[in-house]
Parts: sequence; C-alpha cells; structure tokens
Amino acid sequence: MEGEFRHKMKLITFAVPSYNSEAYMRNCIDSILKGGDDVEIIIVDDGSKDGTGKIADEYEAAYPTICRAVHQENGGHGEGVNQGIRHATGLYYKVVDSDDWGEPDACENAVNAMREYDADIVMWSYVSETENRSSRKVIFPETTVFEKEEVRAKLHRRFVGAMGEELSHPELVDSLCPVWGKLYRRSLIQESGARFVDLAEIGSYEDGFFNLEVFGKADRVVYLAAYLYHYRRDGSSSVTSGYNPRLYDQWQTLYDRMESLIRSNQLGSEYEAALNNRIALGILGLGLNITVSTQSMGKKVKDIHRIIRQERYRKAYKNLPLNYFPIHWKLFYGCARHGFAFGVYVLLTVIQRIISR
Repeated sequence: MEGEFRHKMKLITFAVPSYNSEAYMRNCIDSILKGGDDVEIIIVDDGSKDGTGKIADEYEAAYPTICRAVHQENGGHGEGVNQGIRHATGLYYKVVDSDDWGEPDACENAVNAMREYDADIVMWSYVSETENRSSRKVIFPETTVFEKEEVRAKLHRRFVGAMGEELSHPELVDSLCPVWGKLYRRSLIQESGARFVDLAEIGSYEDGFFNLEVFGKADRVVYLAAYLYHYRRDGSSSVTSGYNPRLYDQWQTLYDRMESLIRSNQLGSEYEAALNNRIALGILGLGLNITVSTQSMGKKVKDIHRIIRQERYRKAYKNLPLNYFPIHWKLFYGCARHGFAFGVYVLLTVIQRIISR
C-alpha cells in the first residue's frame, strides 16, 4: 500500500484531522474528491470513539492511490495537522476540517491563482454554517495580491495583533487566521519549520501562531474574493463554551512565545504594539471565561480584578488606542483602566447573554 500510494507526486496534499466525525466525514472527503484525482488525502483519525477510523480505512481501500488513513492516539486537532505535514508529498498543502466542505471548483481556482501569480499562499473567503443559517464572511473586499512588504505589514503583523482601523471591528481581528482558508506551497512550510503548538500549552490561537511562522517566510500571497469553503460552526471550540481554569496561564505562554518571536526576528515596534493590542483585547476572552464558571459572583469579580491589575494587562490597556472603538468597548476598557472590576463583570455578563442568543 505504501509504495502504491506514493508512486506519483500529487498536486495537493489535503490533511483532514478527524475526531468523532462520522456524521459529516463522508461529505467532507467526497467534496475533495470532486475536485479531481491529482490529490492525496491524509485522513488523520485522532483516537475517535465512533466510526471515524473505520470510514477512513474504507476510503483508503476504495481510493488506494489517493486516500491514506493515519490513526493516532488522541492528540488534538493541531497534532492531526502536524501528521498531515509529516506524511505530505504534494506540491501544495491544504487543511480541511472533517465536518467542513469545499466548493467543487475550490482546488482549481486556488491552484490557478498559485500558478498565475507564482504565489506562496492563496487565501479566500468562506461561508459560516450553523444549524439555522449560512453567512458569508469577507476578509478583504476584493481579490488582492500582496507583495513582500505588504505581506509583512498587512498580513504577517496582523497575526500578532490588530492595529489602527482594524480595531474598529475587534470581533473580526482573527478572521484571517484559520488554516482551512488557505492553500500553502508545501516547501514554504518546510522552510519555515512551522508546526502546530499543542492547545494544552497556549489555550487557543493555534492556527494564528502557525501562520505567524509560515507567513514570515512568504514573498507573495493572493487573496481571492470567492467563497470556496464552508465552515461548520457549532461553538464548541469557543472560549465562552465552557470554563477553562488554565486559560490565563496558557495565554501568558502564548504571549511569551509571540514576544520571543518578535525579538528573535527583530520585527520591531509595530509588532510590539500589535501584541500589546492583542493582550488588551484578550481581557475580554479571559473575562468571558470567568463568567461561565460555576464560581460565586464575588469570586468572579475578585478574579477579574486580579487580571486587570496585573502589570502586563495594565500596560496593554493603558496603551490601547480607544478612539477606534465603539462606545460599549470604550466603556469596558474605561472600567478596566480604573480598576472597576464589578463594572467589567457586569458588562461581561451582558456580552455573554448576547453571544448565547
């Protein structure tokens, strides 16, 4: 099987990290197969408890020169992506979550853009799918080619944090991050040495940190104003879906890693300011994490007070340019700056109710 699978280098390697995905997995794999047979599909069964592993084996048996099943003990989505990188042989590399799907012409459009512009990475818009509705998500208003310094200023820096007008819509700050919204030149990933960091270490933002490393090596990136991917959103991965008692410490590790990357690559003051803004915006995520805990209101307010008085966060929201924010955000950070933890808590509970609707 190994020799048969690898007898010919494919155009694109698709990595499909899969955990308990039997309900959606066939739709996902079939959507890739519709794009043509010049692909290899690495289906990574992440220690699933349902029929995911069996389905992966079935596709490998049915498409021996295209599909390969890799079984691992549960290591998380990021380790599934890393397994795909280790086994990939294609010219390009693409990640597809096992409950999502792509448009039939997604591969053709992305590869054509890769070739036309001699690009390192191609990105696109997507459709967010929930049980009741579909909504189109636009990252940039039109198809755009980013060259060298534009890659640094408008894309790479943004993986660290938002600046200027980007702060006007803080809810969209990380819309650029998902790996499933990109086609990579595989050799670029090899050159960067980028791998996914375990979420147990950094808490969230594994896609963003991976892209921070990869985009640092890119010279040309193309954005397509086309809806090529359908992202099934159920909210289970959100920091507001359940209390994580380790989130504060995990995010400190994430920020430490970003600081180290900025220093070691001498990225400069704009990147430092962008990280400052990320840390300040992170107060919202940490606060929402606390509000969904089962602790008493008094303990929640005490924990919020501890965070907003911590030196790293005091420096962050002190330097956060509030002139770009809508009024409710200004009120939130005004309370934080003045150490008014109860006010921060009240605003967080309102935000939590809005999110939960």
